[in-house]
Amino acid sequence: MCGIVGYSGPQNAIIPVLEGLTRLEYRGYDSAGVSYLVNNEIQIIKKEGKIDNLKAEIKNKNPFSHTAIGHTRWATHGAVNELNAHPHTNETFSIVHNGIIENASEIKEDLQKEGFKFKSDTDSEVFLVLLTKYFLQTKSVKDSISLAMKLIRGNSAFVMMMKDSTSLYAVKRGAPLVAGNNPAKKEIYLSSDPYALIGFAENIYFPEDEVICELNRTDKDIEVKFFELSGQKSERYKAQAKKMSLDVANKGEHEHFMLKEIYEQPGLIKNLYEYYLNQEGRQLLTKITKYKPDFIHIIGCGTAWHAGLVIKNFFEEQNKVRVNVELASEFRYRNPILKKNDIGIFISQSGETADTLASCDLCIEEKVTALSIVNVEGSTLYRNCAENFLIKAGLEIGVASTKAFTMQVLTGYLMSLSMAGKLEAKKVQKEFDLLADNIKQVLSRTTEIKAIADAVYNKKGFIFTGRGIYFPIALEGALKLKEIAYVHAEGYAAGELKHGPIALIDQHMVNISIVGPELHEKALSNTEEVKSRRGLIIGIGDEKDKKLKGVSDYYFGMNLEGLDHLRPVLVNISMQLFAYYVAKLKGTDIDKPRNLAKSVTVE
Repeated sequence: MCGIVGYSGPQNAIIPVLEGLTRLEYRGYDSAGVSYLVNNEIQIIKKEGKIDNLKAEIKNKNPFSHTAIGHTRWATHGAVNELNAHPHTNETFSIVHNGIIENASEIKEDLQKEGFKFKSDTDSEVFLVLLTKYFLQTKSVKDSISLAMKLIRGNSAFVMMMKDSTSLYAVKRGAPLVAGNNPAKKEIYLSSDPYALIGFAENIYFPEDEVICELNRTDKDIEVKFFELSGQKSERYKAQAKKMSLDVANKGEHEHFMLKEIYEQPGLIKNLYEYYLNQEGRQLLTKITKYKPDFIHIIGCGTAWHAGLVIKNFFEEQNKVRVNVELASEFRYRNPILKKNDIGIFISQSGETADTLASCDLCIEEKVTALSIVNVEGSTLYRNCAENFLIKAGLEIGVASTKAFTMQVLTGYLMSLSMAGKLEAKKVQKEFDLLADNIKQVLSRTTEIKAIADAVYNKKGFIFTGRGIYFPIALEGALKLKEIAYVHAEGYAAGELKHGPIALIDQHMVNISIVGPELHEKALSNTEEVKSRRGLIIGIGDEKDKKLKGVSDYYFGMNLEGLDHLRPVLVNISMQLFAYYVAKLKGTDIDKPRNLAKSVTVE
């Protein structure tokens, strides 16, 4: 969600701040702004809409400053407009904020009674006013931050600057935050995502919750300090000195990042088994053999939850252990039965998903071993879990996840095999190679999928159905179509159609019917039930399935032979492409769909 970037140093601060915000565009936002120091006074530029609007205004005004903070906002409190856009500023401070202040309305009411004025409708401005109130009392920035943090509830990250100072301050609770510096250039940085600092910061620091970051700069020196809310120096942070690289800088030959990331999957699959079978990941898979859980809780949100549903099948079949797959947003607010010999597997592409992090914390408090399936090394989830199974997908920029889903499922498959003591390297490599080759075949037939999309993209609704191992793929296929094409789409277990959803079927409704060799006759029967009610059928199955092809209005068959457990992954590639081409025909913003964010850091 919202992106934060802060800089203080000898160059024009507007340049690295804008560059960092541009890199974070993929996370989703609806307005952007910067504040900066000029002659020890805070200036501000904010614009609704795309960062290009902000850039145009900055180009027109041509500001120069050595200290600045910037923000891309994804609205939670208050309408999308310049007034509610960040940064929020008064005569003393400027702040940017990611997250939600849950008790903002109560605090705001009290502050208004005390005579404080508000300019916006946001919860974020409450922190600015609190900070100012306490600074008037204490004359200490750190004390003011501490007092404000103790009063607010909810997950948030704040970055602050003040007039008359080249220092930057930050603090967070349950939201991503990273500090950085470049000693050679006397530069200091803050951000919500280390990706924004690639090529700028030489050293990266990950503060833990409720640790105040104080970054100071003079013409001669810089320093990065950490303090507890009590004011004592803190050691609760992790440093990362290795350099990062911009390995995903452009879309290459593809029109969209989403399409590029779909096409990357065959190569990533081979990289994954190399990492886990022949490189350092091998040791991690060996470690997992020591776990003999009585129960496995798999937790995720959205696409990660769908990946968990596929992985559940692996663990139940290979390990004969009870598995429950839960939405993190539900799991964290009930009283799940958790025991010490349970395992929690937490799935998140970013490693910063707020609900997933809270669910992980809940399990750790109950002494449940926490494992992650995660893409971002060094993320909060990565730092919190006992063992981390990296999916090695590289940076995923498209908001609608594609390659991360595939790599999450395959990583879970390797985990299940290893925990069961059934991991045979040669057999797995052969299976992964076959999957990669078959995905390449599907990618070579995009004209067929384009033609199907062209025939149905204006229909009123889409129902995706599958049975057994294909049910999660029906859910994921529907989610992809909703996310990027903005059409009504639902995923159902095919056997559940007659228990209600079949009432929706008429000649204007499309059924994407996934039918594999498993439960073939039953799934085919469900498809015929839709057909008999004039529903339009897109059949997805084995290339040799004449029965499914016969009942389908449009058919896309694949070579499913020899893949066994990994058939759902191959089928899902066709779902990703179908969603992509429907969205393209609809003319939507495929990489940055409306109202969505790449990393959901608020509830």
